Amino acid sequence: MGRPSIAAVRREQILDATMSTIAEHGVHGATLDRIADSAGMSRGHVRHFVGNRDRLLLDTAIAVFADRSGRVGSILPSEIADLEGALDYLFGPEFNSPDRENAVVLGLVELSRVTPDIADVLTTAYTATRAQLAELVARAHPDASQESCLTAAYGVLTCALGSVFLGDFDRDPARMTRTRAAAESLVAAL
Repeated sequence: MGRPSIAAVRREQILDATMSTIAEHGVHGATLDRIADSAGMSRGHVRHFVGNRDRLLLDTAIAVFADRSGRVGSILPSEIADLEGALDYLFGPEFNSPDRENAVVLGLVELSRVTPDIADVLTTAYTATRAQLAELVARAHPDASQESCLTAAYGVLTCALGSVFLGDFDRDPARMTRTRAAAESLVAAL
């Protein structure tokens, strides 16, 4: 097996530096100069390996929301097989920790308001997640209508995302438990 190309290695370093810079300075403060400094490269090298800032931010969005194959899909890990597993993930500490990835996602959400290509990446990811959740809800509640399952999936995802975003400033230790209980109530009403 050959070594990865230097271009691929540099590209990964730059994407990592971009995420760190967005987390530290926000999406609008993530200038090519700051990203280059974080990557330990010149601005010219950053542009050589990834293109302009708009392309870099789009590539960052894809990197955040893509699976191992590079395809943008559901935000749920591929090993999730049932509704309980999805709830465990969406309301668990990994998804809810106020970390770098969540700061990057918030920055990308902000940017998606004015950047259609990034909005498309986020829409694809969250639409796939809702569809997967609706399937899991339908398996857990086979007598519920397809529309009811989709509505419950919307509610579960909205609860989970709201909990994540609140986690940046709301240190209530019961936040995740209460939010999961709200999501479970939506599903139990089917």
